[in-house]
Amino acid sequence: MWLGTNQQLDKITVRDVPLLSTEVTVVDSARNLGVIIDSQLSLDAHVAAVCRSGYYQLRQFRPVTGFRSADAAKTVVQAFISRRLDYCNAQLYGVSEGLMRCRLHSVQNAAARLVTGARRRDHITPILRQLHWLRVRQRVTFKIAVLVFQCLTSQPPAYLKDDCQLTSDFSTRRLRSTDTSTCVVRRSNNSVGDRCFAAAGPRLWNMLPIYLRLCDSLEQFKRMLKTHLFGVGGRGALVRSALYKLPYLLTYLLLPQTTNRK
Repeated sequence: MWLGTNQQLDKITVRDVPLLSTEVTVVDSARNLGVIIDSQLSLDAHVAAVCRSGYYQLRQFRPVTGFRSADAAKTVVQAFISRRLDYCNAQLYGVSEGLMRCRLHSVQNAAARLVTGARRRDHITPILRQLHWLRVRQRVTFKIAVLVFQCLTSQPPAYLKDDCQLTSDFSTRRLRSTDTSTCVVRRSNNSVGDRCFAAAGPRLWNMLPIYLRLCDSLEQFKRMLKTHLFGVGGRGALVRSALYKLPYLLTYLLLPQTTNRK
């Protein structure tokens, strides 16, 4: 499989690679540990597979929803739907807004409405808060931040430890960032490089409030981080709702003025 942009892939004419006495055909996507990687690293095929599997499980579960309690329905949905949304979700950092909002969020919204019995037109933010579920994008942030915390507290996988280094470890003089647990952000040359853990992890970590970066234990960090992300998500929903209603509000305010001028 060749990796690159559309323009770069169009220049490649090799479709078969000779290997010993056989030829290997170049493919557009490949599966590795359950994650489907495509030639442009857009994860379109992986998101499509996750959504297809999620909707299939929801259709299978819908007929028996009325015969189960709310807690049982929540447990089943978390086992079959949330597990798929959370599996290797750190790979979804930096994907397009269309994949995140129009596909993955739609699956999560359908699962939340199925558990609570809410109607399709009901606002989804209060339902997710009732279930105590983070949005898919916030789950990605949560996963990466937890990995960075483990790297900084000597609890990570060995291959991730060198990707997260504090500025205090490299500075020969005392800076303001020394007492705030600030990470060194690795530079990248393109948007694909910005999505790797060595660049995305420290960047997300530095965007967290200082009180989160100074937590002592992993359990405390997880609890406070989830509370923080719920607050950020709530404010974001209010902003989007206000922007959606802004044109109607302006029309309502300007209409009397236009009438009076006539």
